[in-house]
Amino acid sequence: MADFDLNAEPRFDKGKGASRRLRRENGLVPGILYGAGKEPEPLSIAHKDLFRACENEAFFSHILDINLGGSTQKAILKDLQRHPSKSLILHADFLRVQMDQAITVEVPIHFVNEENCIGVKQGGGNISRNITVLEISCLPGDLPEFIEVDIGELDVGESIHMSELSLPDLLTVPALQQGSDYDQLVVSVNVPKREEEDVSESMESEEATELPDSTDSGDGDNSDDG
Repeated sequence: MADFDLNAEPRFDKGKGASRRLRRENGLVPGILYGAGKEPEPLSIAHKDLFRACENEAFFSHILDINLGGSTQKAILKDLQRHPSKSLILHADFLRVQMDQAITVEVPIHFVNEENCIGVKQGGGNISRNITVLEISCLPGDLPEFIEVDIGELDVGESIHMSELSLPDLLTVPALQQGSDYDQLVVSVNVPKREEEDVSESMESEEATELPDSTDSGDGDNSDDG
């Protein structure tokens, strides 16, 4: 697992104007470090350092060492605000962690054996990835870099739900604790599109042949008794 150390400086000027100046004049990203029963600490980090760290997927699900004001504090990245059209990070929120207290974090899902998937190789199916991150809860020291999902044995029409994932005993999925209705679909192998269209057309054809003939007028006796 990669190590991430971020050097930060205390930030004393607050407000949108001060944040813009930090970014424009100093190449810094304003941020905040909070949690663990301590006062929030406004900070700033060199944009180049934070941007480079964000290029590594593990950065988003890793315990970070933030060097701030002469001390090192452990934290996770909780939120990141990016510019809508430029390659710029505008703000970062970091949550302090305590190694003896569980945290809830989203970690990426890595799908393996896609190229050997039975439903794709033998059935011509299409892989549908319904979620690419999984929210888990665990102690900071047990936080995985990613969750691996092996789909090699999935056949056409088969799927894997969150409750079917192979997870270490030390991890829990908060969504599953809310009941079976929250057991999301993770990945599935669907019927090839051409076959879906053929089945749909076949069903429509069968329905059409079962419709009654609209020209049928019954017994044809419409005369009056009188």
